[in-house]
Formats: sequence, structure tokens, C-alpha cells
Amino acid sequence: MTQTVQIRNIVKQFGNHVAVNNLTLDVPQGSIYGFIGPNGSGKTTTLRMIMNILLPDQGEIRVFGEPLRPATCDRIGYMPEERGLYKRMKVRELLIFLGSLKNGKDIGKKVDGWLARLDLVSWANKKVETLSKGMSQKVQFIATVVANPELVILDEPFTGLDPINTEAIKDAILKLQAEGTTVIFSTHDMSMAERMCDFIFMIFKGKKVLDGTLDSIQDQYATDTIRIRTIAGMSALANLEGVDRINDYGQTQELRLNRNGNAQEILQTLVRRTEVHGFEIAKPSLHDIFVRIAGADAGEVAHA
Repeated sequence: MTQTVQIRNIVKQFGNHVAVNNLTLDVPQGSIYGFIGPNGSGKTTTLRMIMNILLPDQGEIRVFGEPLRPATCDRIGYMPEERGLYKRMKVRELLIFLGSLKNGKDIGKKVDGWLARLDLVSWANKKVETLSKGMSQKVQFIATVVANPELVILDEPFTGLDPINTEAIKDAILKLQAEGTTVIFSTHDMSMAERMCDFIFMIFKGKKVLDGTLDSIQDQYATDTIRIRTIAGMSALANLEGVDRINDYGQTQELRLNRNGNAQEILQTLVRRTEVHGFEIAKPSLHDIFVRIAGADAGEVAHA
């Protein structure tokens, strides 16, 4: 499998703080690779090193099979977490200007296509400063992808978007992948990572703790999770034997079993207590795995 990005044993320190610690990672060509991790874990630092904005103190990063050079950057689109657009420029002229900086061809035509796709045609000749936050973010996304980069790196592309704009950006990312683009994006939205990403990488305190497909990551935690839906809700779950933790989602609850937990015995107990409408033995969600690693009970995780 051809790798668009190859990271080998990189280390990055800021003073005495090790932001990224001996990280190795491969991003296959044409994949959507999700970066997850708590704030301050090293996600953005890693993305900036891939872009050559920051240089690693140790290790090597190769993009398209070679070390990053200025010409290589023309093949990459990068949307940083800190959004920045020229607010006094009109939307269409700004996008044509930014696309031209990447040596893009037929930029005007591509800009018009993207404006139509993201429902911004009526705002094409308005100044950026008149746009809402969601519209500005869509404009920033277009600026990132309009020159047809082979690799797109998006730092928190869904933050602050309403459901309609989230859906629009999600569909655009999937279309880019269908056209052969490799996409890396960081996110705190675990459900979006679950649904979209071919591979998921989690960094915690500068170290890689997860890396693989969702199925392979979930398999590491076996089937120790039960999802239930009952008439009584949380009140039916008091003093259940074999349960380490209960996540309450209102209409449903997610139970994490300990080594002595027996799903069938728990079901029998619940049937005696209340009317059970749903009972599923399942793999843990990415949200639950994230909390296990980075939350209060992180000590149970063996870091990779």
C-alpha cells in the first residue's frame, strides 16, 4: 500500500515539555485518517510538523515518498485550527487569489463550482467580514481544497458548525476521497470519526496510544459493553453485580462489565426489575475508549 505520509520516530519539545514523543505513523494514499486526543495532547503539533511549519527535533517525516520541499507544499491543502481570511476582500476574489497561490488551473471555474456545492453563490461578491462563522468556515475549507491538492489536512474542521454545515463539509470530504485525495483531519467529535475515518490515530500526552481501523481498535477492548433501553432507565441499574461503569445517555444506558460480569445474568436481573426494550452486547464506542484512555480511569489502559 502506497503511503502518502510516513512519520518515523519524531520528537518535538517546547522547553521541558515533550509535545510529541517518538511518534511513528503511516497514512495510506486515498484514506481518511482521523486524529483524536484531548486538548494539548500533540495533535496540532503533529499536523504542523507534517506541513513543515514546525520541524521535529528528532525523526523524519516524508510526504509523497520524499522529505517536504517548497514545491511539495503546492500539493497539500492545510486548514489550521486558527481560521484566518482577509475580511475586507470579497469571497470569490479571495478564493481566486488564494487558489492562484497554489498554482491551481482554472481557479475561477473551480471556485464557482465549490461556491455552488456549499451553497455560497449568493455570497460570492460580499465581503468576508459580512459572513457568519459557519459561512466563513466553509470559505476557509474551499480555500484549502480549491487547487485540487493531493493531500488535505484539516485541523478541527467541524468545530462550531451547525448540523447543516457539518453535513456539507462531511459530504465534501467524502467527495474528495472518492476523487483520490488523502485526507487527515483532527476532531473531538468521536461519532464523526467513527462514521467517516478509514483509520483512527489517538495521541495522549504526546504518545501514540491507538492506531488502526475502528474494528481493530474496538477489538482490543473485546465485547465488555452492554447497551440497554428499559422503562425504568437508570433506576433499574442500581447495585448490578459485575458492572464497573454506567454511562447514562437518557433514553439508553451503556454498561461496562468487569471480569466477573455476566451479560445473561444482568439481563435476567433487569427483566425482574423492569420492562426491557433493548439489550445489546456490543463493542465499546470510540467515545468510551477515549474516556478510558484520557479520563479519570486512564490507569487501566496499557499505552502503546
